[in-house]
Amino acid sequence: MIYLPACYDADPDTLYPVLYLLHGQGFEDDQWIRLGVAVAADDMMWRNEIPPYLIVMPFDKASWRSVEDDYFGEALVAELIPFVDEHYRTLARRDYRAIGGLSRGAGWAIRYGLTRWELFSAFGGHSAAIFYKDNGKLDDWLAEIPAVYMPEIYLDIGDQDKEHGSAFLFTELLVEEGVSHEWRLFSGNHDESYWSAHVDDYLRWYGGVFR
Repeated sequence: MIYLPACYDADPDTLYPVLYLLHGQGFEDDQWIRLGVAVAADDMMWRNEIPPYLIVMPFDKASWRSVEDDYFGEALVAELIPFVDEHYRTLARRDYRAIGGLSRGAGWAIRYGLTRWELFSAFGGHSAAIFYKDNGKLDDWLAEIPAVYMPEIYLDIGDQDKEHGSAFLFTELLVEEGVSHEWRLFSGNHDESYWSAHVDDYLRWYGGVFR
């Protein structure tokens, strides 16, 4: 699914930033829509709280597979991004492209936010389920990113979330490495009521990246 801001058709010469938002394990590309992202984006853009940008919500149809057997991530960076930039009026540059996700989708966002930093200027991990084998690579990935290209980072999780251990360890690593990031510990669990409650927070942060 692709969200287009209400002004998209009004001026055929305007180019827009793009946010890639990834769903959780066992869900489909409509999850973020169901959580209210399109309604919230319409309202916040109309009130000029955030700049207009596209939101691309791809479907990981193999989300129950192990990450080693799921080619979703590579298809995203190698096929989907070029397709979107070719067929939609995007600002096809790193500074105007961000990636984020919830749960397993956040695991993908962290992996590609760090390993494909040349594509994304920012990434968000919302209740991140960091892939088990990725935990031991995070420090190496961070070390490989030139300081001037370090992405902006937003991490949040509920205080009752079962994934809070790995999220805390990642934030501690960022602190140890002196990497600037935004960290939010909210009240809540690993569920859609938590994510829907923070959709505005997410859109506002990504919008700040694009200003």
